[in-house]
Amino acid sequence: MRFTLLDRVVAIEPGKSITAIKNVSLAEEYLADHFPRFPVLPGVFMLEAMTQAAAWTIRLGEDFAHSIVVLRAARNVKYGDFVEPGRTLTVTAEVLAQDERTTKIKASGSVGDRTSLTARLVLERYNLADTRPHGAALDARVRAEMRRLWSLLHPAGRAVASRPGVYGAPVVPAGSAGQPVVVG
Repeated sequence: MRFTLLDRVVAIEPGKSITAIKNVSLAEEYLADHFPRFPVLPGVFMLEAMTQAAAWTIRLGEDFAHSIVVLRAARNVKYGDFVEPGRTLTVTAEVLAQDERTTKIKASGSVGDRTSLTARLVLERYNLADTRPHGAALDARVRAEMRRLWSLLHPAGRAVASRPGVYGAPVVPAGSAGQPVVVG
Protein backbone atom coordinates (compact mmCIF):
# COMPACT_ATOMS: atom_id res chain seq x y z
CA MET A 1 0.00 0.00 0.00
CA ARG A 2 1.24 3.47 -0.81
CA PHE A 3 -0.03 6.63 0.81
CA THR A 4 -0.09 9.67 -1.42
CA LEU A 5 -0.45 12.41 1.14
CA LEU A 6 -0.71 15.35 -1.23
CA ASP A 7 -3.88 16.30 -3.05
CA ARG A 8 -2.59 19.08 -5.28
CA VAL A 9 0.52 21.06 -6.05
CA VAL A 10 -0.26 24.77 -5.90
CA ALA A 11 3.11 26.17 -7.04
CA ILE A 12 6.53 24.79 -7.90
CA GLU A 13 9.94 26.04 -8.90
CA PRO A 14 11.60 22.75 -9.90
CA GLY A 15 14.74 22.13 -7.90
CA LYS A 16 14.05 25.14 -5.66
CA SER A 17 10.66 25.17 -3.90
CA ILE A 18 7.15 23.78 -3.81
CA THR A 19 3.79 24.52 -2.21
CA ALA A 20 1.26 21.69 -2.00
CA ILE A 21 -1.91 20.91 -0.10
CA LYS A 22 -3.30 17.97 1.84
CA ASN A 23 -7.04 18.06 2.52
CA VAL A 24 -7.94 16.11 5.64
CA SER A 25 -11.23 14.25 5.39
CA LEU A 26 -13.11 12.38 8.10
CA ALA A 27 -13.43 9.55 5.56
CA GLU A 28 -9.72 8.70 5.95
CA GLU A 29 -9.69 5.35 7.79
CA TYR A 30 -6.74 6.00 10.09
CA LEU A 31 -8.68 8.83 11.78
CA ALA A 32 -10.94 6.25 13.46
CA ASP A 33 -7.95 5.18 15.56
CA HIS A 34 -6.11 8.50 15.78
CA PHE A 35 -7.93 9.46 18.00
CA PRO A 36 -11.48 8.04 18.33
CA ARG A 37 -12.97 11.10 20.11
CA PHE A 38 -10.55 13.67 18.72
CA PRO A 39 -9.56 12.72 15.16
CA VAL A 40 -6.44 14.50 13.87
CA LEU A 41 -3.93 13.94 11.11
CA PRO A 42 -1.08 11.95 12.69
CA GLY A 43 2.17 13.87 13.03
CA VAL A 44 4.07 11.23 11.07
CA PHE A 45 1.65 11.76 8.15
CA MET A 46 2.28 15.52 8.27
CA LEU A 47 6.01 14.78 8.10
CA GLU A 48 5.44 12.36 5.21
CA ALA A 49 3.42 14.99 3.31
CA MET A 50 6.37 17.39 3.65
CA THR A 51 8.76 14.67 2.46
CA GLN A 52 6.58 13.89 -0.56
CA ALA A 53 6.37 17.57 -1.50
CA ALA A 54 10.15 17.97 -1.22
CA ALA A 55 10.67 14.86 -3.35
CA TRP A 56 8.58 16.38 -6.16
CA THR A 57 10.69 19.50 -6.40
CA ILE A 58 13.82 17.30 -6.52
CA ARG A 59 12.37 14.99 -9.20
CA LEU A 60 11.27 17.87 -11.38
CA GLY A 61 14.48 19.82 -10.84
CA GLU A 62 16.47 16.97 -12.35
CA ASP A 63 13.83 15.79 -14.86
CA PHE A 64 13.22 12.49 -13.04
CA ALA A 65 16.91 11.47 -13.28
CA HIS A 66 16.64 9.33 -10.12
CA SER A 67 13.88 6.80 -9.60
CA ILE A 68 14.15 6.73 -5.82
CA VAL A 69 13.93 9.79 -3.53
CA VAL A 70 13.71 8.91 0.18
CA LEU A 71 13.90 10.62 3.54
CA ARG A 72 17.33 10.13 5.06
CA ALA A 73 16.96 12.40 8.11
CA ALA A 74 14.39 14.66 9.75
CA ARG A 75 15.89 17.23 12.08
CA ASN A 76 14.45 19.95 14.31
CA VAL A 77 10.92 18.61 13.81
CA LYS A 78 8.53 20.83 15.74
CA TYR A 79 4.79 20.34 15.93
CA GLY A 80 2.68 23.40 16.64
CA ASP A 81 -0.98 22.65 16.01
CA PHE A 82 -3.36 19.81 15.21
CA VAL A 83 -4.85 19.29 11.75
CA GLU A 84 -8.46 18.19 12.08
CA PRO A 85 -10.84 16.77 9.44
CA GLY A 86 -12.23 19.50 7.22
CA ARG A 87 -8.96 21.44 7.33
CA THR A 88 -6.30 21.88 4.66
CA LEU A 89 -2.64 21.47 5.46
CA THR A 90 -0.50 23.68 3.22
CA VAL A 91 3.01 22.29 2.87
CA THR A 92 5.99 24.30 1.67
CA ALA A 93 9.50 23.02 1.02
CA GLU A 94 12.58 24.95 -0.04
CA VAL A 95 15.88 23.47 -1.21
CA LEU A 96 18.76 24.79 0.89
CA ALA A 97 21.67 22.74 -0.50
CA GLN A 98 22.23 19.80 -2.79
CA ASP A 99 25.08 17.48 -3.78
CA GLU A 100 25.19 14.44 -6.05
CA ARG A 101 23.15 12.21 -3.67
CA THR A 102 21.47 14.33 -1.00
CA THR A 103 19.28 17.41 -0.79
CA LYS A 104 18.78 19.53 2.33
CA ILE A 105 15.31 20.99 2.68
CA LYS A 106 13.62 23.54 4.93
CA ALA A 107 9.92 22.61 5.18
CA SER A 108 6.79 23.65 6.99
CA GLY A 109 3.11 22.85 7.18
CA SER A 110 0.35 25.23 8.17
CA VAL A 111 -3.40 25.51 8.43
CA GLY A 112 -4.39 29.04 7.55
CA ASP A 113 -1.98 31.29 9.43
CA ARG A 114 -1.18 28.72 12.15
CA THR A 115 1.97 26.63 11.85
CA SER A 116 1.35 22.93 12.38
CA LEU A 117 4.87 21.67 11.77
CA THR A 118 8.38 22.72 10.77
CA ALA A 119 11.43 20.59 9.99
CA ARG A 120 14.78 20.34 8.26
CA LEU A 121 14.88 17.31 5.98
CA VAL A 122 17.65 15.49 4.21
CA LEU A 123 16.50 13.48 1.20
CA GLU A 124 18.63 10.95 -0.64
CA ARG A 125 18.18 10.07 -4.30
CA TYR A 126 19.51 7.19 -6.34
CA ASN A 127 18.68 4.66 -9.03
CA LEU A 128 18.09 0.97 -8.42
CA ALA A 129 20.45 0.19 -11.33
CA ASP A 130 23.28 1.52 -9.15
CA THR A 131 22.91 -1.40 -6.73
CA ARG A 132 21.00 -4.16 -8.56
CA PRO A 133 21.92 -5.99 -11.75
CA HIS A 134 18.43 -5.66 -13.26
CA GLY A 135 17.56 -2.35 -11.63
CA ALA A 136 17.37 -0.34 -14.85
CA ALA A 137 14.02 -1.90 -15.80
CA LEU A 138 12.64 -1.14 -12.34
CA ASP A 139 13.97 2.42 -12.55
CA ALA A 140 12.09 2.92 -15.83
CA ARG A 141 8.85 1.60 -14.28
CA VAL A 142 9.19 3.78 -11.19
CA ARG A 143 9.92 6.89 -13.28
CA ALA A 144 6.89 6.19 -15.50
CA GLU A 145 4.68 5.81 -12.42
CA MET A 146 6.05 9.03 -10.89
CA ARG A 147 5.36 10.94 -14.12
CA ARG A 148 1.80 9.56 -14.15
CA LEU A 149 1.26 10.54 -10.53
CA TRP A 150 2.72 14.00 -11.22
CA SER A 151 0.15 14.54 -13.98
CA LEU A 152 -2.59 13.89 -11.41
CA LEU A 153 -1.15 16.15 -8.72
CA HIS A 154 -0.35 18.99 -11.09
CA PRO A 155 -2.28 18.74 -14.37
CA ALA A 156 -0.74 21.97 -15.68
CA GLY A 157 2.67 20.35 -15.11
CA ARG A 158 2.12 17.54 -17.61
CA ALA A 159 4.39 19.34 -20.05
CA VAL A 160 7.27 18.96 -17.57
CA ALA A 161 7.52 15.33 -18.67
CA SER A 162 9.27 16.58 -21.86
CA ARG A 163 6.69 15.20 -24.25
CA PRO A 164 6.51 16.57 -27.77
CA GLY A 165 3.70 19.00 -28.44
CA VAL A 166 1.69 19.54 -31.60
CA TYR A 167 3.80 19.00 -34.75
CA GLY A 168 6.60 17.44 -32.68
CA ALA A 169 7.80 20.71 -31.11
CA PRO A 170 8.71 20.39 -27.43
CA VAL A 171 6.16 21.69 -24.96
CA VAL A 172 7.55 24.48 -22.80
CA PRO A 173 5.96 24.33 -19.35
CA ALA A 174 4.57 27.47 -17.79
CA GLY A 175 7.19 28.97 -15.57
CA SER A 176 10.07 27.28 -17.35
CA ALA A 177 11.97 30.53 -17.69
CA GLY A 178 12.74 30.48 -13.97
CA GLN A 179 9.22 31.52 -12.97
CA PRO A 180 7.18 29.41 -10.56
CA VAL A 181 4.28 27.48 -11.98
CA VAL A 182 1.06 28.51 -10.23
CA VAL A 183 -2.18 26.60 -10.40
CA GLY A 184 -5.36 28.35 -9.30
